[in-house]
Amino acid sequence: MIAISHGGHMGEIDEICKPILDASKNGDDIGTVEFMHAWKKYADNLVELAELDLTKNRNFSAGDKYQRAGLYYSIAERMQEHGNKERVEIYAKSLECFEFSRQYKRSNCIRVEIPYEDSHLSALYVKNTSENGEKLPVVVMMNGLDSSKEILYTSPITDMLLKRGLSILFVDQPGTGEAIRLQNLPAVYNAEVWGSKVIDWLFKQEEVDTNRIGALGVSLGGYYAPRVVAYEPRFACGAVWGANHDWRAVQQARLKREGENPVPHYWKHVEWVFGATDLDDFFKKAENMHLNGVVEKIKVPFLVTHGENDRQIPLKYAYETFEQ
Repeated sequence: MIAISHGGHMGEIDEICKPILDASKNGDDIGTVEFMHAWKKYADNLVELAELDLTKNRNFSAGDKYQRAGLYYSIAERMQEHGNKERVEIYAKSLECFEFSRQYKRSNCIRVEIPYEDSHLSALYVKNTSENGEKLPVVVMMNGLDSSKEILYTSPITDMLLKRGLSILFVDQPGTGEAIRLQNLPAVYNAEVWGSKVIDWLFKQEEVDTNRIGALGVSLGGYYAPRVVAYEPRFACGAVWGANHDWRAVQQARLKREGENPVPHYWKHVEWVFGATDLDDFFKKAENMHLNGVVEKIKVPFLVTHGENDRQIPLKYAYETFEQ
């Protein structure tokens, strides 16, 4: 579904998945290596076709194929159990393909690094254009538990925001994307510590209207965005694409097999994301992952959106965020 909605081709996805249909019948965790190899194989083929395009000076077509290859590599990698050594190689391929795609399609999107602690947060910065030189508003896009800046960049929301005159900063915050895979920066409950660094960086960009910076959180970003806006007054507004008011309670429910998990090998995944030594340590770290006593501090306009039939996060949490 992510591949379909983020620029993949239906025929290609059908071709990738047909050989692994039987593996999908054996449970969520079984067959993920077969899944990875199927998606990687097709992405490898797209890379070869993109390279052929380049020999014939068909740069835009090459960039288009590199973007789909990067997406398919990302899909393959994100479904794997932490510790799978092939993940590292496939993730590197996805980053390389997305970079080639932006280069050959001449996208107005650049990779930037935002200083954070002794390291940095990587981000994709999409600058809009201003006809009269006016400073432009910016939306800071915050990942969910298992998404990345590249996956959000390829989503339809990018064009939707650009057409409305907004620039966009897609951030791999701690626990996601490059931050966890390359910088070893696990997720933290007090998201304002990295949210403030993002604002600091934006305030140094001369084209940004610093009075019009908004935050948009997707999935688990539905926890991070309200938390950041509550404690970082320089955000002018905020929104969640899926409320996540009490993520600690959702974890207790998942332990009882209530609701759907977003990725296979779920408990090993969240232990990795939060830098936990075991499940008990993870639940200790997750104890603060709620917005009670937090959203009351928000002093700016804030929009809460949520799917009525969301299979992972119950609708009641959207009402809790709204009411508080």
